Amino acid sequence: MTDPVTDRTDTTPDLSSRDPNWWRQAVVYQVYPRSFADADGDGLGDLKGITRRLNHLAALGVDALWLSPFYPSELADGGYDVADYRDVDPRLGSLDDFDALAAEAHRLGLKVIVDLVPNHTSHQHVWFQEALASGPGSPARDRYVFRDGRGTHGELPPTDWQSVFGGSAWQRVPDGQWYLHLFAPQQPDLNWANEEVRADFRTTLRFWSDRGVDGFRVDVAHALAKDLSEPLRDLGAPELSSEDALSHFPPGTHPFYDRDEVHEIYRDWRKILDSYRPPRMAVAEAWVQGARRTLYARPDELGQAFNFEYLQAGWDADELRQVITDSLDSAHQAGASATWVLSNHDVVRHTSRLMLPPGTDDNAWLLSGGHAPEVDESHGLRRARAATLLMLALPGSSYVYQGEELGLPEVADLPVEVLQDPIWEQTGRVRKGRDGCRVPLPWTTTGPSYGFGAAGAWLPQPPSFASYAVEAQDGVEGSPLELYRTALRLRRKLLEGESLAWADDTPPGVLDFTRHDGWRCVTNLSDAAVRLPAGEVLLTSAPLEDGQLPPDTTAWIA
Repeated sequence: MTDPVTDRTDTTPDLSSRDPNWWRQAVVYQVYPRSFADADGDGLGDLKGITRRLNHLAALGVDALWLSPFYPSELADGGYDVADYRDVDPRLGSLDDFDALAAEAHRLGLKVIVDLVPNHTSHQHVWFQEALASGPGSPARDRYVFRDGRGTHGELPPTDWQSVFGGSAWQRVPDGQWYLHLFAPQQPDLNWANEEVRADFRTTLRFWSDRGVDGFRVDVAHALAKDLSEPLRDLGAPELSSEDALSHFPPGTHPFYDRDEVHEIYRDWRKILDSYRPPRMAVAEAWVQGARRTLYARPDELGQAFNFEYLQAGWDADELRQVITDSLDSAHQAGASATWVLSNHDVVRHTSRLMLPPGTDDNAWLLSGGHAPEVDESHGLRRARAATLLMLALPGSSYVYQGEELGLPEVADLPVEVLQDPIWEQTGRVRKGRDGCRVPLPWTTTGPSYGFGAAGAWLPQPPSFASYAVEAQDGVEGSPLELYRTALRLRRKLLEGESLAWADDTPPGVLDFTRHDGWRCVTNLSDAAVRLPAGEVLLTSAPLEDGQLPPDTTAWIA
């Protein structure tokens, strides 16, 4: 039976703006808690560290912070293996610390979004431990996806499904059954056909909403619903377990990705989110394409979905224009606002990535320590600055990953002995993983961890981080930090409406569009300087050259 949902007025103080549509044009700053700031000096970032640094976000000019998981976890996957959805990892703080963080954020006018990880739990979760103890056919096992194996003695996995992190997506337990884990073995997948699972997540949504959070980022939103009818279907080839395999199945029919029935879950959630005043927002991490992705962003579902086509687009004017046009069109058709992102905790930082030649294998580059090919960091920063002003000029919400306001590059040369990402071991040390974008932030130019904490950091920071530190950039004209501050201040004044108009007859390699009241953004992705259109130049990502816009530069014009 579905839980009753009643309209209510919050009892938790919420000092932030109550505009119910704030998220449609917001700039959201992603905080990876373990790498942001360490208050207790144990080398691991924590909630008190974040709270002490919230002034940085307020001064930057963002509208909200999104907290990646801070829940109890053994960190088998950087916190995305959750042992308790309604508590705080004691290494990161307590619920009181969370409440203090949310209160201070709201005092500063910042919204708070928390990560929700509904596809899988940690293997340490009380439910999974109960499932292991209860045995085959038990109600406890039905909360997860347990199956008998194939072969004469059940010694083979139930299907050919592969984990995103490498290897089989099935793990055998001592009594002979197998459980599904689309990610690490320490992350058993939940069975979303089980009503107890659905009810528990309704409780979790209310728990954090009642504590004053303003929204939720939904991890792996496209994978919750699975076809568990017998016999389970093979994919036909191991490589078809990736998101790219969706094209091999009619829409909505893949055995475990982007199934049509997943939307029933989010329509149920929306009733809960809308029962609060103001309604809680949500954004889907859904690695599906185009029109299928925007289904998750419909007003009666999550309302917004990450746009990974934009993140994956090359530094090419024609490709970017097509992605932008298609993204705005599909968002409009869904009644959603578009989203834009250049970096996050799962991808190579764009200061480095945008400099890699088309077709470069990111993993091969990481395995080379960032030397094959060599990346010109200064040129990469120039391109990243131009990409940032382009993104911030687009209609919709921009999601900024911690450290990109400092121009941080990928730390590609982390020695293998310090790697933490389960991808490294689970692929037999073939894929290096995502640690290079998760190295803790530098706040000061000196100290054992450049101001991250009183001791070292859980991942080593390169000496070059001193020059990227907040202390090194604060108040320095032309620094990446001051560029972000200026851009976000202007954006608040200029950004209205959710559409743009492309200019006609632009030179090859140039993007030129106009926003509300004639605000114009011009980005030169070509190899030659171009003449700027008439108007007052409000901001440029790099200095003009003889009044012209140089390559790899963006200008805002009024």
